[in-house]
Amino acid sequence: MCQADVMFEIAGRLAAALDAGRPLAIATAIAIDGSAPRTVGTSMAFDGERVIGSIAGGCVEGAVVEVCERVLEDGVARTVEYGVSDETALSVGLTCGGRLRIHVRLVTAVDPTVDRLREALTGAPTGVASVIAGDAAAHGQRVAAELRSRIALGESALTTIDCGDALVEVFFEVAVAPPRLIVFGAMEFSAALAAAASAVGYRVTVCDPRRLFATEERFPGVELVVAWPPRWLAGELLTSRDVVCVLSHDARFDAELVAAALASAAGFVGAMGSRRTHDRRVASLRELGVAADAITRLRSPIGLDLGASTPAETAVSILAEVIADRTRASAARLSLTAGAIHADQPAR
Repeated sequence: MCQADVMFEIAGRLAAALDAGRPLAIATAIAIDGSAPRTVGTSMAFDGERVIGSIAGGCVEGAVVEVCERVLEDGVARTVEYGVSDETALSVGLTCGGRLRIHVRLVTAVDPTVDRLREALTGAPTGVASVIAGDAAAHGQRVAAELRSRIALGESALTTIDCGDALVEVFFEVAVAPPRLIVFGAMEFSAALAAAASAVGYRVTVCDPRRLFATEERFPGVELVVAWPPRWLAGELLTSRDVVCVLSHDARFDAELVAAALASAAGFVGAMGSRRTHDRRVASLRELGVAADAITRLRSPIGLDLGASTPAETAVSILAEVIADRTRASAARLSLTAGAIHADQPAR
């Protein structure tokens, strides 16, 4: 879940600039065809002097800034395209083979978007609808209804709405609460994983029954829970976007905890340990009556084969598997694969 500069993910910096009285031209990638270094919804902003965020990994930022300058001057929103077959695209360095469609609009301190940015900062579900083509004023209610539906589903997308007498093209950008990554066991491996997962956008919780080990000093900036793991997990409502990583293998509750995780709706359940520990764990799960198809959900030993040994390296290994599982990617070396690097991926 590589954290790109999606508008709502840079909401704090955008809100700070607007609070300082600086109108912003916000540029958002609304469509990407083929290979491109970022994802749909990636945004950057320009206030006439400073750039916030990055929209294409350095490929088109210079050209986009020029469009932002025109939007700041006249307030008129613009949609531009860059593709490898275009001379303009080649001149600004878009050589990755993709095509970007970028919408640039003016946002001031009184724009309703500011309220949406503040909602996103609180973690509340929210969204913005940018009309790309069509009469927004005439079909505002229809667009607003579609936005509410998109927020409920947690889906950002560029779509064309059939309003009966006209077609309206709209980009819906939606912010939902970040997915959770729950780590069981307070140890150095857990601290490294918590830091890495937080950096890529997960809301991290570390649970351990030992208060002496689950300390804020050891786990800064994450939620700490001192509780009996299986009992606490049973009271949590997880979704398919959430991740459970069992890094402890305490014989007092290990199998019961893994069984509870597999029974939850979590999209990824992994457990750390040697292959011998894995075999014992699976045997215990069977004794508890966990079905074979549920056991196949367990990623154990957790992580990709990177040769990791230190806590930091192990965190990379684990998080790499989590990301590959979410995106359904091969986790193969890119130098050994063919086709577009950034294929269409499921929303996180």
